[in-house]
Amino acid sequence: MAVFASLSEAVAANLRDGDSVAMEGFTHLIPYAAGHEAIRQGRRDLTLIRMTPDILYDQLIGMGCARKLKFSWGGNPGVGSLHRMRDAVENGWPRALELEEHSHAAMANAYDAGAANLPFAALRGYVGADLPKVNPNIRTVTCPFTGEVLTAVPAIRPDVAIIHALKADRAGNVLIEGILGVQKEAVLAASRSIVTVEEVVDDFGPRSPNATILPSWTVTAIAVVPGGAFPSYAHGYYKRNNAFYLAWDAIARERDSFAAWMTENVLAKGPGDFAALAGLRSEGPRS
Repeated sequence: MAVFASLSEAVAANLRDGDSVAMEGFTHLIPYAAGHEAIRQGRRDLTLIRMTPDILYDQLIGMGCARKLKFSWGGNPGVGSLHRMRDAVENGWPRALELEEHSHAAMANAYDAGAANLPFAALRGYVGADLPKVNPNIRTVTCPFTGEVLTAVPAIRPDVAIIHALKADRAGNVLIEGILGVQKEAVLAASRSIVTVEEVVDDFGPRSPNATILPSWTVTAIAVVPGGAFPSYAHGYYKRNNAFYLAWDAIARERDSFAAWMTENVLAKGPGDFAALAGLRSEGPRS
């Protein structure tokens, strides 16, 4: 059953050096506050997993938290490269970064397989693609019923899944609405999970047809962090800060400017700062 805790307590109890960790979110609900807490706590040797690693993973990589990245696309959306990721791959700074690249479809199917406790996912994909030449974890399997040769990829079973959601109720159930990625599958596939939420409510009330509810028994820890997805957005709470994504290109381009920004804006701050950044009330969570 889900346990309510502060963000620092949740990360300390559930994210360990050497873990594989999926911090998922698809443009919407990216768990920035939780990722920053992992940086502040000095986590190391992480295998970072994500379908679309963007600025948050650039920060984790640049701060030396990661040894490997399993992903299907990496970049600053609409802007360009992730300079800290590129520096790690090309120059080994601050440490060398191993890459395991897949397609979006393969990653989504691999999360599904992990959530179903299966060893691998089978899909039609990679025909004519070069990724199988550089990724030995892309293999083939022959269907025993039709003889069709399909692509096979290992299931994704993270040690920890970290997501941001809109609401939790007092029983520890979690509500996500709006654009979804693979947050649900990541939590179901993981051994442990941390969910940051905008607020705690007595009842979820009316919800849209695409709403996803994670039952409390699927979640390890819940931390109330208003603004915890900023500078990405939380549907109905705050908008995406497009200006920050543009600004990040210059901030991250050089090592010194990156380090200075991280020292001032991550290492010297805490999760409570996210509410003010997102333009929310700063006196605490709504409950």
